[in-house]
Amino acid sequence: MNQSENVNTRPSNRKSQFVLGLTRNRAVLVSFLVLIALFTLNSSISPYPLSYFDISFMASGGTTTALAAAGQTLVILSGGFDLSAGAVVSLVNAVLATQMDPANYEASVPLWTAIGIGVGMSVGAFNGFFIAYLRLQPIVVTLATMFIVQGLTLLVMDKPGGFISPSLASVFMGDAVANLLPASIVLLAIVALLWLWLKRTPFGLALYSIGSDPEAAESVGLQTRWVTFSTYVFAGGLYGLAGVFVSAQTGSGDPLVGNSLLLPTFAAVVIGGTRLGGGKGGLIGSIFGAYILMFVVNILLSLNVSAYYATIAESMVLMAAVLAGTLSSNSPLAVQLRSVRQDIIARKKGMLVSQRPFVDNRLNIAGNAELVQHDRLSFLKRNAAMLRYTLPAFICLFLVLLLTQFTLGNVFSSFRYWDALLVLSSFLAILALGQGTVILTGGLDLSVPWMIGLSGILVAGIVQGDNGALIYAIPITLMVAVFIGTMNGLGVVALGLSPIVVTLAMNGLLQGAALIYSNGTPDGFAAPALRWMMTGEFFGTTPIIPALALFVACAVLLLGRTAFGRRVYAIGNSEAAARLSGINTNKTLILVYILSAICAALVGILLTGFSGQASLGMGDDYLLPSIAVVVVGGALITGGRGHYIGMFGGALLLTSMQTLLAGTTLPFAFRPVFFGLVILAAVIALREKRSR
Repeated sequence: MNQSENVNTRPSNRKSQFVLGLTRNRAVLVSFLVLIALFTLNSSISPYPLSYFDISFMASGGTTTALAAAGQTLVILSGGFDLSAGAVVSLVNAVLATQMDPANYEASVPLWTAIGIGVGMSVGAFNGFFIAYLRLQPIVVTLATMFIVQGLTLLVMDKPGGFISPSLASVFMGDAVANLLPASIVLLAIVALLWLWLKRTPFGLALYSIGSDPEAAESVGLQTRWVTFSTYVFAGGLYGLAGVFVSAQTGSGDPLVGNSLLLPTFAAVVIGGTRLGGGKGGLIGSIFGAYILMFVVNILLSLNVSAYYATIAESMVLMAAVLAGTLSSNSPLAVQLRSVRQDIIARKKGMLVSQRPFVDNRLNIAGNAELVQHDRLSFLKRNAAMLRYTLPAFICLFLVLLLTQFTLGNVFSSFRYWDALLVLSSFLAILALGQGTVILTGGLDLSVPWMIGLSGILVAGIVQGDNGALIYAIPITLMVAVFIGTMNGLGVVALGLSPIVVTLAMNGLLQGAALIYSNGTPDGFAAPALRWMMTGEFFGTTPIIPALALFVACAVLLLGRTAFGRRVYAIGNSEAAARLSGINTNKTLILVYILSAICAALVGILLTGFSGQASLGMGDDYLLPSIAVVVVGGALITGGRGHYIGMFGGALLLTSMQTLLAGTTLPFAFRPVFFGLVILAAVIALREKRSR
């Protein structure tokens, strides 16, 4: 009887296991089916039948992104983010292109592949040390690493060129089986098989556990620090392998070859079903996601759509994939909708949260909610927390000025030096308010670079050197900024998405918009009044300096003396507690992102006036400094602590450092390295100690 029961139930068990397997791998299956559909569509709109050469070409075309996305997947599974992936690809490409012997056409492929992977793993170890053992935020560490590596890459190779042995191309770009199987597909298959083995090892199980709940993983005895460290090392190795492959693909070096990979890698990971925040997903889905992106771009090109729409398409696909992942019952969007429904029910019953007794706990300048009796305390005691975190920036500023005095001479008594310092600091001082406010709430705005670029291009294109056109050009540009900030804010609060993902996608959309508007070549010139504002003279000083003083005063009042400022600090300390205390957190966060976009737009307008015209990528150099001035100024990168005075001091400090470096013989490429190290040092020195 028992045997017959086992026989009868065995098919049922197999069926249930099959269904369970499909459920667990639903995201991978869906991405695979989408890939097949896009491949079919791409083939159908092609005027010629696909040949083996076409298939091999397409296979190799998505491999670099697929390998980089595989490394990114490991990091995201652990609950982190890695913004340095593209920079590592560029570094490996530059190292190979400069170190290979042009006389050796038969270089050892295993040796140079190992070197490329080793370079990537070294960068991964750098990231892993700060994240796993010093417990710093992954987004800050990898952002700083991205700029450090970009600087090192420019030191290795400052312009495209170099030599890549043809033997590398013959292996990676050739056929594993002649006219039947491209080597790139075999390479990705090997990576996928290694992943299928790794995910079943104790390391793989620990990786998923840490991504799901790091505290629970640590409480049950898992070596969370070692696993996290190893994850970044493995991810760096995959980035290095991507760098080796792109070297074989291009046959030369380019220090900027990996810069465009940041958005596609994140999009591929999300499309492949890996959950942002960790604990769910896998490498195979990300590989499919990379090819989905490639086919989307190929289809657009086949339909004669401008290549300028590529970043817009990638951004839209990223947002669509993230939104598709929010349809589960436990997703942030579902939670948000349930919260709205509960509020509607409470409103019908007359039980609004905002109608409960509310105590306005005044926030001290560091952002900690506590009752402070200002009238009875001395200035030093009342502002002790503010002074603790803002004074280091001004002390370092004084030391840099001393060093500049001894190095360049005539600093303290030179009016021209101080005038130039304040003019150049104005850009970072304005960005510090916007980016700093976002950071105070616990977010980050990665759309700053192309918000600056698009604003400058809009103003220059509208005014065409005419003062009268400024009357409507500036309002139009600021209205665009308000719209962009609103979209960022709605993506964060209404859809419950990560600020990093929302603003990264928005940055890609803005880049595409700038390319389309300018047709790839911005034209127009700044109006004379705008030029006068940045380079003219007003009572012996540059006109922007009095305006900057007014801006600083307003910024201090906004964050330190208004209800909006107190709400910002409250959200940074605890968004849930702020909501329960009656604060409209959604409205406040939307206003925060609007403020950041407006500040970036102002910088774009002023930069156009300073240089006389706008250019593509004019805001690229301001992403890391906009974060660095906030952190160096004493703000906590996780939110809730900071003061604008410290941020302004950070702007002066970084600008004075730039001036000092410009007066030395150090190459320009050293600057991003220096700034990256400065921000890491500041985060370490000013971080809050974890309570045990």
